[in-house]
Amino acid sequence: MDLEQMWQSTLGEMEVQLTKAHFATWLKNSRPIDKKDDTLFVALQSNFAKTWVEEKYQKNIIGIVRNMDTSVKKIEFVVGNKNISFNKAPSEAKDPQAGASAELDFNKTDPETGLNPKYTLSSFVVGPSNELAFAAAAAITEAPGKKYNPFFIYGGVGLGKTHLIQAIGNELIIKFKGKIKPKYVSSEQFTRDIVWGLRNDRIESVKKKYRDVDVLIIDDIQFIGGKEKTEEEFFHTFNALYEGNKQIIISSDRPPQSLPTLQERLRSRFEGGLIADVSYPEYEMRVAIIKSKLQEMNRKLSDQVIDLIAKKLRKNIRELEGVLKKIIFYEERKQTDISVKMAEEIIEKATQNLSKRVNDAQILKAVAEFFSITVEDLVSHNRRKEVVEPRQIAIYLLRDISDLSYPYIGEKLGRDHTTAIHSYEKINHEINRNPALNQKILTIKDIIYKS
Repeated sequence: MDLEQMWQSTLGEMEVQLTKAHFATWLKNSRPIDKKDDTLFVALQSNFAKTWVEEKYQKNIIGIVRNMDTSVKKIEFVVGNKNISFNKAPSEAKDPQAGASAELDFNKTDPETGLNPKYTLSSFVVGPSNELAFAAAAAITEAPGKKYNPFFIYGGVGLGKTHLIQAIGNELIIKFKGKIKPKYVSSEQFTRDIVWGLRNDRIESVKKKYRDVDVLIIDDIQFIGGKEKTEEEFFHTFNALYEGNKQIIISSDRPPQSLPTLQERLRSRFEGGLIADVSYPEYEMRVAIIKSKLQEMNRKLSDQVIDLIAKKLRKNIRELEGVLKKIIFYEERKQTDISVKMAEEIIEKATQNLSKRVNDAQILKAVAEFFSITVEDLVSHNRRKEVVEPRQIAIYLLRDISDLSYPYIGEKLGRDHTTAIHSYEKINHEINRNPALNQKILTIKDIIYKS
């Protein structure tokens, strides 16, 4: 059995052991380079993949390989791609595209596609909170327009939606060598373009701009809700692309059924494809993200500091990145290694207690906005079903975020304190058993924190 056959057999066994998303992320594009004495050398796509595979899968892989070749005592992973020459010694094996990649400006968006090259599938950290969304994204890059069309991804602020949908576009450009034309746009930019087209009698050129693409990626679709002309044009653009077997990718902060201001015909179009959510990352995934970001910055922190950051910043990846940059900046400025105590102080300053910055009115307004009712409905004695749940959620959030007393909450919403207790306990009990309810509350919290 030659190296290639042995490695394909190894991958076959690993594919059975791993989820599709994890296999696609870490091992699918790996390749054996060489075998010297008792060591098998294997190429992976990135330094982060190398670290991950060594930590998570090395023992399993060596066990599988040794069942086929007992002379292999260890496996060395190197960074490279499928074009690595088998004639080069492993120490010389370099990614031939490394120089070109290094010259890319990762802060510059391509004006033609709207995509930022820093967003890639290989740099997207996969875990239980996002593996369905990632697996769907990877599948779309194999056959755009044919699988999972439209693809609707939703989740809270800072959980990686923009990274993932832009990564699809970047991957398609590379994979199809420029033959597929993606276009990424925020819903705000789409709206501005429609307004410009109408005001300047150039709406046909705007239509052409968005319909003459192979993949349309639109971010934060919730913001077009209630804008009649924008919704109308997006509806027709959607239909034109869909009928032409063009891929449509949409992100939102909530699922289609929770977009009350959006036209029903648009919601039904979104629900006709694949809907996937990204939720808050678990501890292990947060650690992996921190290590990935440190690797990108070519910096190191102690395991204790990494552990502290992962435990303190549990909900927002963007916030986690911001704190990490502050810590690195502090380390550079002071020219000293960051201690756990220093890190605690930086984190405390960076993440001030939200309860001090959020008032009652903001919470009630966010709940009313999410459910498309008025604040007056929340505080009234109305017992309609469409008002009861929002009111209970408002009570839960007033207690959860601001830690207000039950008598105060009851008075605020025209109820007695026993009703406030019952509402809080009901939602608190259901939140871990009802994913739809949990998602509503997470989305409302994002609205509050953004305000």
